[in-house]
Amino acid sequence: MTITQLKYCIAVAEFRNFTSAAKHVYVTQPTLSMQIQKLEQELDLKIFDRTQKPIALTAVGEKIIQQAHLIVAESERIQDVIQQEKGVIGGSFKLGIIPTVMSTLLPLFLQTILKAYPKLILEIEEMATQQIIENLEKGSLDAGIAATPLDYDHIMEKPLYYEPFIVFAPKHSELNKEKKINASMLKNEKVLILKDGHCFRNSALNICKIIHEVPLPFEIKSGNFETLVQLSEEGLGITLLPYLYARKLSDRQQVNLKSFESPEPAREVSMIYHQRKLKLHIIEALHDKIRAIIRGAIIYDDIKIIGPK
Repeated sequence: MTITQLKYCIAVAEFRNFTSAAKHVYVTQPTLSMQIQKLEQELDLKIFDRTQKPIALTAVGEKIIQQAHLIVAESERIQDVIQQEKGVIGGSFKLGIIPTVMSTLLPLFLQTILKAYPKLILEIEEMATQQIIENLEKGSLDAGIAATPLDYDHIMEKPLYYEPFIVFAPKHSELNKEKKINASMLKNEKVLILKDGHCFRNSALNICKIIHEVPLPFEIKSGNFETLVQLSEEGLGITLLPYLYARKLSDRQQVNLKSFESPEPAREVSMIYHQRKLKLHIIEALHDKIRAIIRGAIIYDDIKIIGPK
């Protein structure tokens, strides 16, 4: 049994297709198939049920793949120890970012990170929080950026910033006349929110229910803030936006932004990673660099979103 064979098995388990798995691990399909067959012969059992379409794991195969993830992750500790000892910020680093953060945060830090660490090969993917957690557990992600706190004992959280919520209230809304907003003022408003699966949706719902026991009449659900702003401008309601996204709006749109009264409701956004702490020196370097970039980006703003480390 070799680490390479286990990596091949993990790839097939993920893609459920030998050809796709082979492309993912950069070998030919016959080579991958041969190595997996050798492993199955050595173990005297079948890991995959090849009679099904797509290929499925056998019952024992499920258990083997779970263990394979742990073995492969632990095997990478040796290289990780070497890299940390040398202080090298380089190599491949896989980062998952939730959708409501990706579009605003990534443009702020990507160019700077790439220039600061030219040996670092960043692989960044947009994914939901639960997907990030699952991939951290499997070892297919090195870190994630998500709204926290999360209720996972094995997932470590390192806060990056605290992002207030901003109300987008066009002229059709009574809230447009207000200087500051509090949750009770949302009582008679139609609030446009993100669809299920977005953590920002849950935060918005929590804000709106602070005062009211009965949910507000949410009628329209979308997958992105741009659509919500457009619908709001068409007179269909108001919406809640994260602070960094609100900064991107045009001057014409920003006149419709209203802050909450102090203390403003906000979400914590953190770098998250598995308690195995693989590539921790890279995680800490990215965390510190991103915090510094955000601090610089809002230096002329009148709102503080950088909290304690």
